Amino acid sequence: MEFLQPADWRGALEAKAAHPGATPVWGGTDVMVDMNFGRSRPDVLLDLTRVGELTEWRRADGRVRVGAGVSYSRAIDELGELAPGLALASRTVGSPQIRNRGTIGGNLGSSSPAGDALPPLYASGATVELASVRGVRELAVEEFIVGPKRNVLAEDELIAAFSFPAAGGPQQFSKVGTRNAMVIAVCSFALDLRERSLGTCIGSAAPTPRRAVEAEAFALDALDWDGGRPAGEDVLVRFGELVAEAASPIDDVRGTAAYRRHALSVLARRALKWAWEARCA
Repeated sequence: MEFLQPADWRGALEAKAAHPGATPVWGGTDVMVDMNFGRSRPDVLLDLTRVGELTEWRRADGRVRVGAGVSYSRAIDELGELAPGLALASRTVGSPQIRNRGTIGGNLGSSSPAGDALPPLYASGATVELASVRGVRELAVEEFIVGPKRNVLAEDELIAAFSFPAAGGPQQFSKVGTRNAMVIAVCSFALDLRERSLGTCIGSAAPTPRRAVEAEAFALDALDWDGGRPAGEDVLVRFGELVAEAASPIDDVRGTAAYRRHALSVLARRALKWAWEARCA
């Protein structure tokens, strides 16, 4: 196995162009697990930990651009006001050691439907910035991830960053797992509530993270955006039903499809209730 460690972003892109099959690694919280279990044996590892540009984030024109090397711990500590849903999701990832090493860019690259950081990015309308020696392109996160652990990265491309609009209201994230910590989600749900709109995303209950677009449309029509009346129980229940209907879960060792649908309806009801109460407080 060949090990490459470029000192800057340009060097990283050139290394990826010269070794299209190279596997990029930062925290290694997914890559090294796969290698240890024999599920992956790359010919070339491309270590990006010396590329300082990937650790930076900035706010401009109402959006937040976050480098792919920003860790979960930093998202919790530094992005809690700008992306509270992402910060909430980051708190649920693994152990403190995993959160210190693992990166949100790595979660995007793994493209797992159970990736905890992904539902908040979908709900917020995030985009993913891909770069190569040929140039840069930006895609909606929904266009970037196309299947279980599959994305549209070209062989010579690396994830440079992701960006999203700064929070314009309450955000929520919650997940169900077989225990309270260090667990892969049985299912998860994210909600991003803004002035007169909301975004949603289901995690670990479809081949990819998935927005519940019919639930979003229902909430837009059913909620009292001008008067701020509390969301009625009938609205919350129907919202939860529509979220559950948007999922296409499977039975596996972590839970049944029926359980996932039921759990999602509960998570969605609670998320909307909490977010709406916070907005109208």
